Amino acid sequence: MNKIKIAVVIGTRPEAIKMAPVVKALENSEHLAPIVVATGQHREMLDQVFDIFSIEPDFDLNVMRPNQTLPALTARLITSLDECIGQIQPAAILVQGDTTSVLAASMVAFYHRIPIGHVEAGLRTGDMDNPFPEEMNRVLAGRLARWHFAPTVSSRNNLLIEGVAPDSIYVSGNTVIDALFDARRHPAKVPYQRSDKRRLMLVTTHRRENFGAPLGDICAAIIRLLEANPYLDILFPVHRNPNVSAPVREALGNHPRVTLCEPLDYLSFIAGMEAADLILSDSGGVQEEAPALGKPVLVLREETERPEAVSFGVAELVGTNPDRIVRAVQKLLSDDSAYRAMARGSSPYGDGKAAARIISVLESAFQKIPESEVLAPL
Repeated sequence: MNKIKIAVVIGTRPEAIKMAPVVKALENSEHLAPIVVATGQHREMLDQVFDIFSIEPDFDLNVMRPNQTLPALTARLITSLDECIGQIQPAAILVQGDTTSVLAASMVAFYHRIPIGHVEAGLRTGDMDNPFPEEMNRVLAGRLARWHFAPTVSSRNNLLIEGVAPDSIYVSGNTVIDALFDARRHPAKVPYQRSDKRRLMLVTTHRRENFGAPLGDICAAIIRLLEANPYLDILFPVHRNPNVSAPVREALGNHPRVTLCEPLDYLSFIAGMEAADLILSDSGGVQEEAPALGKPVLVLREETERPEAVSFGVAELVGTNPDRIVRAVQKLLSDDSAYRAMARGSSPYGDGKAAARIISVLESAFQKIPESEVLAPL
């Protein structure tokens, strides 16, 4: 039987993590088949995730270039994806999140008049400059999508406010929880020896809006915390972008209680989160993963498109002001009740069945199963 081709476009490591459960669910479908298109917006980190989840891309566009600008990257992606999608001729295209690959794939799908499914739809800060350019990428992808797979009710409400048709929105949960549940079954090591007498803080940063002075403030806050807490250790996987790696290594590289390492593969990063007492990060994915692991996360951003964790009390926005960072971390280190309140192991982002919901919607859309058999929403 010829299966219906669904193109799955993946550009970065977070996309690969969150789309891996979708690809696997498509592989198990009786009626649909995934055609995986790797744009290569991230290279080594993307390949690591494909290896973990045993995914072999059908097309690899390899668009990554050193020091690439957003306009040049976008132009290469549109040209390469146009040729690739023209060759595949899929019945639908799935994209995830808010990367430049998502924006380019959505535009190409629109030009080819192919319906788009947007996984993790409806996240908004309401500020086009924060995060940049991700907020714009999400908004434009949302305007072009046929199916909006919103991870939460809050995300659904954002779409409704923008005038998106209610019958095109499906509250699926976030596929990052699907991936996390799978990843925890695979043991991994982290470059840190844990001691019961010490506390560990995991730190990550990579956002463009934190380049320059904000990153300097983050490093200054870390130094102050180390001086005030002799039992505190830092594990800091350093992003390869020189705008991050150079200032971080200069500021923290010689401190005896700071472990700077290369970016961890996905399984090792999950293990690192589990080993940590708390997490300081500007990552979107970490805001979703850490609560499910029972780890308080302090978000190095002024705005977040993932407010559910903040409302739920398992994440806190601290921005990059050193005083705010130090105050928030110190409270968690010294106040057991405050720590327990944030580390209760609850997540507002799903039950690990998001990919199954997404695939059942697509199967129904292509009239392969009746609407009554679509998996119930979250």
